[in-house]
Amino acid sequence: MTEGCRGEGGILRNSEGERFMERYAPTAKDLASRDVVSRAMTVEIMEGRGVGKEKDHIFLHLNHLPPDVLHERLPGISETAKVFANVDVTKEPIPVVPTVHYNMGGIPTDWRTQVLNIDSKGNEYVVKGLMAAGEAACASVHGANRLGANSLLDIVIFGRSAAITTSELFKPGQKQPDLPPGAGEDIIENLDKIRYANGPIKTAEIRDRLQKSMQLHAAVFREEKTLKQGCEKVTEICKLYDDVQVTDRGLVWNSDLIETLELENLLICAKQTIFSAENRKESRGAHARDDYTERDDKEWMKHTLSWSQKPADDIKLGYRGVIHETLDKKEMETIPPMKRVY
Repeated sequence: MTEGCRGEGGILRNSEGERFMERYAPTAKDLASRDVVSRAMTVEIMEGRGVGKEKDHIFLHLNHLPPDVLHERLPGISETAKVFANVDVTKEPIPVVPTVHYNMGGIPTDWRTQVLNIDSKGNEYVVKGLMAAGEAACASVHGANRLGANSLLDIVIFGRSAAITTSELFKPGQKQPDLPPGAGEDIIENLDKIRYANGPIKTAEIRDRLQKSMQLHAAVFREEKTLKQGCEKVTEICKLYDDVQVTDRGLVWNSDLIETLELENLLICAKQTIFSAENRKESRGAHARDDYTERDDKEWMKHTLSWSQKPADDIKLGYRGVIHETLDKKEMETIPPMKRVY
């Protein structure tokens, strides 16, 4: 559900029917910024005022708005609510929770969009032939709190950079090195292993447990105790992937297989995320910890790197320095980091 819902007059209410944003942002109310609204929703849920059988979500009301307004200005929202929640927005509220808006980390890259890795001595090297740009990449430009409109700027600038890098490094008809013997066989083997998986646990069950655990332990509010509990729970959930069940064995439009492959990626990313968060003993941007409330530039002005191949693997952590300097100081001076204040 986009911010357009609130922009058109949507109202958030808790289990008591209260328009609770009036308490958190008396002036802006439901039009407050994303981070303020997310924190308010999380507080309401944590303090027992969430709605539903498990009191784990909030109601977004659009049903007080004229149906013709919803049809004209929020047709996509109306359709999404019907498809995924079976909700008619003209008659009933939409169940919502705070969710990820943007990933500020990603695949380490240089300014030319070439993917970077680190050797055993801690030196960076380019992974030849592999590039990343946009939200998937981390070129050290956003820090821990991407500013509004910078996502579009990011993909335009680094998308162009990727094109230039490609044209410089690769030419049509260029000879490619021979692939190693058996290249790709491990991928086919893994695909067939998952396609014929016949364990006792369905993909949706594991995904649901992962979602609830991450929302509880690695969401808006973070502290040592809950993060450690989350690391333990996510580790146990990752082990369940070996017992996953895929019922569709076909190769045509096999959504069951696709969702199970996606689940593998979700488990790996979630485990790396929560272990990295537990390890970072400070607050920085979207990583806001109640037990370490201040930013610690002396110890933590660095990117966290994490490695793992499979959901059950242990997480290996490392670090990469933050790129402070601009490429051309005559064109743009370097701006030192400052405290975020209002």
